[in-house]
Amino acid sequence: MRELRASGRYGPRLREVLPALVALLALSGAGLAGLALVCRAFGWPAGALALAPLAVVGALLRRRSRRPARLRAGHYTAQELAELDMPALVLAVARMLRRDGWRVSSPARHDALHLAARDDRGRLLDVAFRPVAEPLPDEEACSCRARPRSRGRNGPPLRLVVHRGTFTHRDEVWAAREGHTYLIDGPRLRLWACGTPLAQLVAGAVPAPRRA
Repeated sequence: MRELRASGRYGPRLREVLPALVALLALSGAGLAGLALVCRAFGWPAGALALAPLAVVGALLRRRSRRPARLRAGHYTAQELAELDMPALVLAVARMLRRDGWRVSSPARHDALHLAARDDRGRLLDVAFRPVAEPLPDEEACSCRARPRSRGRNGPPLRLVVHRGTFTHRDEVWAAREGHTYLIDGPRLRLWACGTPLAQLVAGAVPAPRRA
């Protein structure tokens, strides 16, 4: 059950859908009472016209109740990504990795801008996050300068640097010099959040975990 919840396939929890369910029941009761009054006063054609707003409200509530499950499954819109602060972005990327089959370790601190993940081959993936206007990852002030040097069971660790903005040519030169380092900029991050597998975004450099 924990694995299903972590991968977003368990479905929404009761506490997440309970407010929408209570509101739906209240609106349904009020709508039925109002419909009965309208039909009694003006006849059934007027009652049929009164059902249109209720149908619209019901559709909106249903769509809203699906959003938590979609986010837990690792699917975000571009607007939702833009509204995330850095800790929430770390959580979103963790969900996207789990969606693609990676086993993600939680960061040691809630505000840590770092993730570690492994695939079923034992390959380590280190994920660092570069906030806006931060120095390069190898410069002194960068929060993601710490990098694990241990090797996994299947080769050296891979590294992603995630940034919602645009990387400069200097960033690209740094990543090429480091080796096994791949930059996920804003456009790639949005594609990843929409469902594109990570292995496709980095042109096969990050192997896709085997599916059971």
